[in-house]
Amino acid sequence: MVRISSALLVLPFIFGSLASPLLRRTVAQVESDITGISTQVDALNTAIQAFPTSGGNLVDALGIHTDATNLASAVTTATSDTQATDAFSEDDGQTILAQVQALEPNIITTLQNLIAKKSGFTSLPVGGVTTLVEQDLQTLANDTSAFADALIAKSPADLVDQANTIKSDINAAFSSAISAYS
Repeated sequence: MVRISSALLVLPFIFGSLASPLLRRTVAQVESDITGISTQVDALNTAIQAFPTSGGNLVDALGIHTDATNLASAVTTATSDTQATDAFSEDDGQTILAQVQALEPNIITTLQNLIAKKSGFTSLPVGGVTTLVEQDLQTLANDTSAFADALIAKSPADLVDQANTIKSDINAAFSSAISAYS
């Protein structure tokens, strides 16, 4: 009898948690996430630009890894928030598209700068750094693609082609960077 009573006490909690809706996010949160991603891209690019093409040190290389990890985290959060947002209105879709269009050249420049600094990573006296860079690039490429897919899924139909073009351009830049470090 005691076991049945205990089980009955737990049932409302189980059904209550199943009945509660997923935590919804707002377009404002997605816009804030994109601003955060932009800040992280800038931090990563600054660290890459400061890294020399020869004579660098492991501490600075690991700082770049940390910046890449922070960026990946920001992108993952933005993906989750976007997935938990209702479909974008036309105005919201335009605003988000404009933010991503402004971010696109910064992402591409950062990846180009990373390619240009490859000799600095290969000249470090510790092996495996270029492998770490390649792993970071793979993670960022996958995370960025997932974020783009989430944004595209929420976008108004008339903005999807533009969004797909941006995704394609960024994917191509990641492919070039990954190839450089493979």
